[in-house]
Amino acid sequence: MNTPDNRKKHFTTHLVSWHHNDNSRSLPWKSEKDPYRIWLSEIILQQTRAAQGLPYYLKFTTDYPTIAALAAAPDEEVFRAWQGLGYYNRCKNMLATARYIANELGGVFPRDYEGIVALKGIGPYTAAAIASFAYGLPHAVVDGNVYRVLSRYFGIETPFDTTEGKKIFASLATELLDTGNSPGYNQAIMDLGATVCTPRNPSCTSCPLQRNCIAYHQGLTLLLPVRSKKIQVATRYFNYLLLEYNGALWVNKRTGQDIWASLHEPYLIETEAPITLEVLKANAAFLALGLSYANINFSGAGTQKLTHRIIKSSFFTISLNTMPSGLPEAGIWAAPDGLAKIAFPKTVLSFLKNNLYF
Repeated sequence: MNTPDNRKKHFTTHLVSWHHNDNSRSLPWKSEKDPYRIWLSEIILQQTRAAQGLPYYLKFTTDYPTIAALAAAPDEEVFRAWQGLGYYNRCKNMLATARYIANELGGVFPRDYEGIVALKGIGPYTAAAIASFAYGLPHAVVDGNVYRVLSRYFGIETPFDTTEGKKIFASLATELLDTGNSPGYNQAIMDLGATVCTPRNPSCTSCPLQRNCIAYHQGLTLLLPVRSKKIQVATRYFNYLLLEYNGALWVNKRTGQDIWASLHEPYLIETEAPITLEVLKANAAFLALGLSYANINFSGAGTQKLTHRIIKSSFFTISLNTMPSGLPEAGIWAAPDGLAKIAFPKTVLSFLKNNLYF
């Protein structure tokens, strides 16, 4: 795209000036130079608001002050600490990367972009952020906030989630970068997007870029940035059997590429629609378990919204007379003190706590 140099210069100059004089957003990782802590904050903040991620960041940096400490921690302990953040593949990749750096790289974080982006779970944005904030390297970050600020200021109507759009935004972000102060510039544009140029109700009157902002002057603010396609959200119905025997509850770890991998849950029967207790008792998967029970009751429900899914969960408590023989071998029977040490999806965790399982 052809953009006048004076418009680009105005953008960078006024953005950096605002950051130096008026940006009051305070977060503990903003002053960090330790690549481990910067990486930790970036992984936690993926798909997560700063306010939600802050207590997790503080807990992780307290419990695991070094990458060696994180690498040495048991999987279940770390997943338990991550519980509630969602997108658990982030946690799984984070552990893998910590152990790779600790065991294969002598505990030393890579010092260049190429070495950083090659790590598991790190993409171009995170690599650019670490390279810039930790080492001052001239790499521009491009995230949701950056897409929004650039699209509005320069009036870019090309969808940011297309190949063409990604090239346009990446190229423009690199042109605008203050190479002598990449950490300050990158922090400035992300903070402006988070506090001033927000998705809804932006504070245009207090924006340092308002004078030359195309979206502001042409009434396009709420129309930019453009996404090429709307995210399709599907609803799934999870029916959990809380199998109780001798004071213990049967739980199983989720595996594969589905949601909540590496988290535990009670026995699951997934259906295409909500079901009642009577329908459950006639379900083929339920009958195949051959359960002998004293009683069975519907005990509650919960809903959890994910990016591409809405999970509607129903919970059925079953007091068993005998130990079932048809359960997956990988499952375990856990007493209350054991349940408290296991990582569960948010909906399951809330149910277990509210029903005094631990």
